[in-house]
Amino acid sequence: MPSPATSLTADIVAAEAALWAQGYDAAQLAGYQAAHRQLEDRIAAQGIDHRHKFIVFVPVADRPQQLAACLDSLLALCRAYGYGGMRDGRWRKVEVVIAEDSVEPASVAGHRALADRMNALGLTTRHFGPQEQAALLASLDAAERAALAPALGDTTPTYRGHKGQGAMRNLAHLHLTRMQAAEPDQRLLFWSIDSDQEFSVKVGTPAGDVEACAVSFFHRLDEIFDRSDALLLTGKVVGDPPVSPAVMTGNFLADVLGFLAEAAEGDPRSVCRHHDHALHRQGEAAYHDMAGRFGFRQADEAHGYPCPLEGWHTEADCVAQFASRLAGFFYGEHPTRVSRYVHDDLWRTVQPARTVYAGNYVARPEALAHYIPFAPLRLRMSGPTLGRMLKAQLGPRFVSANLPMLHKRTVAGGTQSEFRPGVAERDARVDLNGEFERQFLGDVMLFSMERLTAGGYPMRRVATADFSAILDAVRDELLGEYNARRADILAKVERLRERLDDPTAWWRATAHGGAIGDFRNFVDNVARNFADDAPWRERIDSMENWQRWRAALATALDRHPDDAQAWAAAISRMARRA
Repeated sequence: MPSPATSLTADIVAAEAALWAQGYDAAQLAGYQAAHRQLEDRIAAQGIDHRHKFIVFVPVADRPQQLAACLDSLLALCRAYGYGGMRDGRWRKVEVVIAEDSVEPASVAGHRALADRMNALGLTTRHFGPQEQAALLASLDAAERAALAPALGDTTPTYRGHKGQGAMRNLAHLHLTRMQAAEPDQRLLFWSIDSDQEFSVKVGTPAGDVEACAVSFFHRLDEIFDRSDALLLTGKVVGDPPVSPAVMTGNFLADVLGFLAEAAEGDPRSVCRHHDHALHRQGEAAYHDMAGRFGFRQADEAHGYPCPLEGWHTEADCVAQFASRLAGFFYGEHPTRVSRYVHDDLWRTVQPARTVYAGNYVARPEALAHYIPFAPLRLRMSGPTLGRMLKAQLGPRFVSANLPMLHKRTVAGGTQSEFRPGVAERDARVDLNGEFERQFLGDVMLFSMERLTAGGYPMRRVATADFSAILDAVRDELLGEYNARRADILAKVERLRERLDDPTAWWRATAHGGAIGDFRNFVDNVARNFADDAPWRERIDSMENWQRWRAALATALDRHPDDAQAWAAAISRMARRA
């Protein structure tokens, strides 16, 4: 049991109750944060602190601006709650590893400079960059590198950018293993995050959404791992959805249609009517066109747009503001179905999990023996696929908790990400074809994994023919769903065009042409990406293409138990060498 000095104090419990008693009371936040810093002062005076030290690791590819916002928020979290305190000007219980995956030399230099800036501010930050990665791989012999290829892809001892989040995380696991061996006296936890996330939450209030550093992540994570035998914990995200636009378009079109239908009934000069925040629904996976497949209720009704404009403004102002955000959808924003943090007693939310959010999981050192599966295939849904496997292998030691991070797909003030794999844009024409096939095949692997783990995989061997049969069956089901959803999307596109072209609509006036131009461009991009001749549709419909992929997926599944053993052995050897 933890000592009273390191437990959550009565002051913290009371301050937390006051902060969330009425949903969220911003006036109580400073007192809540101060109560944690007072706890840290008592622990420092005691002179003994056996709590966990956190190594936060963040894979990043060509995102210096977003990474800076991420790490600035981490430093703000440390200052607000004081976890671990400082010694000689450095935070004692929090460190950062930037796992480099950039192609652009300027990005690599920017990330390295950011590490230097964080170090100067007292947050120990290591840049696991090109030289360090090449040196790590060079320290392995040829047989070891070959054994790790199913997890890392190309294992030649040279730097290669844009390996993908799965391969980069797996390589980081090897690096973290060495770090662990160098600190044998520390109780370490490794926290995987994404560079487009921040250490705060989005909270809904009667006046609109606010972003707040309102969760003491380190204190609560330390408490969970101290009082339970959890091996790996996953949080979630709030803010922008953690999924691809490829699987959100149907719902978003319904919301855009609903918004314009409501706007058409009003006077463009009248006061904006989109500030009734009680109408902005919550809902698990409400953004996902296929929420029913994941066990959630499918949202059939349109969701309203929470207008972010302040001060007096008109209906036309809101329409223009919404129009200006539409391009961000193709980079992962979903402005009508933003998820928000809802506070609850933490221990009521700790429960067995089935999905890993790759951008928000915390692992004990022994959990590094598990890795992101099938990373070289570059499929989406790798986190949920890993989660199904961990559920089968770890049972109740794989948990989730209500500790979400704030997710921001686009750069502040803009509608684009600095780098987003699978999305290309030129002259306002957006091409998502790189995302669609990865998404479809990732879904095939995920839902095939659900069936396989129900039969005992990966602990029980499965015949190669059985892999192929399951993959075929799931692919056929999903192909039908994808094509039906595509037809629904194209029907909504036509309805949206009719709405925009309505000669009686007030926005046909020249003064509102710019906003409607943004709507038209959005509709045109959706139509191109879901058209009959869209390259992704031809690829997933092609039996020849499927046969190639089925062979690759079945081989990866067949090899995985052996690959996992090789990975665990490599982790063990690396820990001993260090």
